[in-house]
Amino acid sequence: MFNVKGKVVVITGASGGIGEATARLLAEHGAHVVIGARRLDRLEALASSIRSEGGSVEYHTLDVTQLEEMQTIVGVALSRYGRLDVIINNAGVMPLSPLEALKVDEWNRMIDVNIRGVLHGIAVGLPVMKKQGSGQFINIASIGAYAVTPTASVYCATKYAVRAISEGLRQEVGGDIRVTLVSPGVTESELAESISDDEARELMKDYRRISIPATAIAQSILYAINQPAEVDVNEIVVRPTASMA
Repeated sequence: MFNVKGKVVVITGASGGIGEATARLLAEHGAHVVIGARRLDRLEALASSIRSEGGSVEYHTLDVTQLEEMQTIVGVALSRYGRLDVIINNAGVMPLSPLEALKVDEWNRMIDVNIRGVLHGIAVGLPVMKKQGSGQFINIASIGAYAVTPTASVYCATKYAVRAISEGLRQEVGGDIRVTLVSPGVTESELAESISDDEARELMKDYRRISIPATAIAQSILYAINQPAEVDVNEIVVRPTASMA
């Protein structure tokens, strides 16, 4: 391990799926993880499990759509560990539906969590990392950042935005601060549970038959952090081997 042990890593959306798997893996490799999500009971259980395995973890409730809550969790990292090495902007929602269903509230929720949440992570983390002279942003997108599918127009648009934001950030901060975009294919998670549209829900049931475990994405995140300081892994796409899209 070059770069993982001792690093202070803030993870959003850490109460399940990719966020939980990543917290466990990084803590196992010696990182200090600071986990945030809306479900406090899940955070408490995860923190207890990590500590029982000898890992270092702090937690705080977090709604990434609220800038002040992002400021609070980064403040927890700084007050407990004195620095901030990595922010993993993982929180996301995916209530798919055809555009003609006009689920405007769900569109707005995706925009708020998937785009605004990432921007809030950058807004809070960037001044700290600039002052330190080092840091890394890992933004979780999707294969939906590369291709659009029916019922996923708005979701894909938010992930295209995360891809664009990540590339813009990389160009602006190049040098001491690293930027990595991780785009999972279909992965075991609770994302599909937020789909309220019947058509989209049925399509997703079939699509998810080839899901890969969240640990596969956690391993790619570990790989990106683990690189020597002069190596910046900018984009990683992780798909099921059986995936055709």
